[in-house]
Amino acid sequence: MKLVVGLGNPGSEYADTRHNVGFRVVDKLASKFGWKWSERRNRAILASGTIGLEKVVLAKPITFMNLSGQAVGELIRWYKIQPGDMLVVYDELDLPVGKVRLRVRGSAAGHNGLEDIIHHLHTNAFPRLRVGIGRSANSHIKGKDHVLGIPTNDERILLEIGEDRAVEAIELVIRQGISSTMNVVNTDPEEAARKEAERLQRQRERQEQARLKREATHREQEATSSQRDQDGPRSSPEGERDDPQPGPEGVQGVPRPSPKGRQDDPTQPQG
Repeated sequence: MKLVVGLGNPGSEYADTRHNVGFRVVDKLASKFGWKWSERRNRAILASGTIGLEKVVLAKPITFMNLSGQAVGELIRWYKIQPGDMLVVYDELDLPVGKVRLRVRGSAAGHNGLEDIIHHLHTNAFPRLRVGIGRSANSHIKGKDHVLGIPTNDERILLEIGEDRAVEAIELVIRQGISSTMNVVNTDPEEAARKEAERLQRQRERQEQARLKREATHREQEATSSQRDQDGPRSSPEGERDDPQPGPEGVQGVPRPSPKGRQDDPTQPQG
């Protein structure tokens, strides 16, 4: 079983605020599968069903944001599950509007609702899905006023895209597990597209360098072949011939003269 908790404030006056992103995400997930918010338990309203083979319970605490831990702690004990089997969905000031990030654990980073959950569970080791609402461009607007404010039309478009991505992420977590889902969700599409474009550019540059190298080698081979054709076969100059070298008997077989002062007398004995 998986427990998915969307954080927000109860009441129609808060329904469209930035702070109620968590409520809207679980509302969209319930609507997608036709689940009804027909149950109330432990200071939360619930909707449930199955995704794949997994039983899933959606929860919206009605304790107000800053006391979310009271409802979540009671639900964890009621269903007898571990914190690791829960996924908390909430708004994040430090993410650009509409960006979605998934983590397996971590600090509250100033979010009061998450801080209260950590306090009641005595651990921060539980998955959380953050949907960016961004900080106000007006430095005079306090964080509390910003999160409880209504997003502009442009923000609303980006925020709805982020909420839809969060719904898809929850389904992936339940069907495939959190590790593989993090690889998908935490990859920024724009950043991924930029990196892919850079990879293709490097590939084209390598291919061009290889082509130029092949062409240079081919031209060099052609130049060498052409030079050989111009030189033709090597031969001796016309009329030149190799004279025989004098042998031991002298030039062209003429006997060598005897050493000076010595004449062989055929009538004298040899030896």
